Amino acid sequence: MQEKLITVEIDENGNSSIDLEGFQGQGCGDVAKDFRGGDSVTQSSKKREFYAQAAAVKLSQQQT
Repeated sequence: MQEKLITVEIDENGNSSIDLEGFQGQGCGDVAKDFRGGDSVTQSSKKREFYAQAAAVKLSQQQT
């Protein structure tokens, strides 16, 4: 099983960011949503791994 790492940073103004490593597919979004709670998101970006995973799933679906 791949190790999962969650990093939460809070700056001096109270702004926070979360970085998730080792999660795949919708699992990453679900974890981020759980951490967010009722707070709003002002900026969201996906890592390169997200797009690589999505491309691999699409390729796998095309081959079957």
